Amino acid sequence: MRSYLDFEKPVAELEAKIEELRALQANGEGVAIGDEINRIEVKAAAALKELYSELTPWQKTQVARHPQRPHCLDYVAALITDFVPLAGDRKHGEDAAIIGGFGRFRDESVCVIGHEKGSDTDSRLKHNFGMARPEGYRKAVRLMEMADHFEVPVIALIDTAGAYPGIGAEERGQAEAIARSTEACLQIGVPNVAVIIGEGGSGGAIAIATANRVLMLEHAIYSVISPEGAASILWRDTAKAQDAAAGMKITAQDLERFGIVDAVVPEPTGGAHRDPPAAIAATGEAIAAALAGLRNLDRATVARLRREKFSAIGQTLG
Repeated sequence: MRSYLDFEKPVAELEAKIEELRALQANGEGVAIGDEINRIEVKAAAALKELYSELTPWQKTQVARHPQRPHCLDYVAALITDFVPLAGDRKHGEDAAIIGGFGRFRDESVCVIGHEKGSDTDSRLKHNFGMARPEGYRKAVRLMEMADHFEVPVIALIDTAGAYPGIGAEERGQAEAIARSTEACLQIGVPNVAVIIGEGGSGGAIAIATANRVLMLEHAIYSVISPEGAASILWRDTAKAQDAAAGMKITAQDLERFGIVDAVVPEPTGGAHRDPPAAIAATGEAIAAALAGLRNLDRATVARLRREKFSAIGQTLG
């Protein structure tokens, strides 16, 4: 069953009417129902297109968090063949919030690292809603170093509200683990491509998103803090999250304009959750294009260009 966001109510009403008419048609009631269904379908499609052509930053935040949006494991299943997941950080334990392993992307060996939020109650609890602990980031470092050793490109799929802020995570060195993971992204000599597929939250995102090419889905968000967190700090009122989202410049379009992301990946009309296969296919094309542009560079150049890219962001915005 499709889940609708608050601002999608006009479309929800039209599509509910379509389902009612289809049920009547299936029962053999009425002869002109087909024409009416077609008319309402056209109207619903137009309403959906209009809605998604002018989304506010807060509405994009809702779309980025949509429970039916494809997650990391969906991308891995569709884009990566012969995937072999690896677990553990060799120091403390395993963290299911970060998926990592090796496989083949379009016949090329790759290392894949990504946040997994989960798609139902059990999997969300298992993956801690995509909020990684220190062992998750240390696992990411281990995999990046392994990929670097075997000269295998790295693909990162980012979808997290942020790193897990629990006491245990802090005791085990959350900040240090994020810093080491960011450092590993900068130091490896193989190309790395990061894609913000949903939420890109704070250091928890950038820990694996410090890449040669940073791509972002059309309705994803990327920010140093959530709109609710910013509203809580600025106004001590989370109800002002919409105002915070508008001022924070968290959308793909704003971030491409600022040079923080390199390209925006178009989503199907109505968002990636409406047509996950199409969204995943478009993402695969964008990743392939990004990797192709880096393929003939030597190790020193790959690392240098990555460092220069992020240094330039600081100079531009500073």
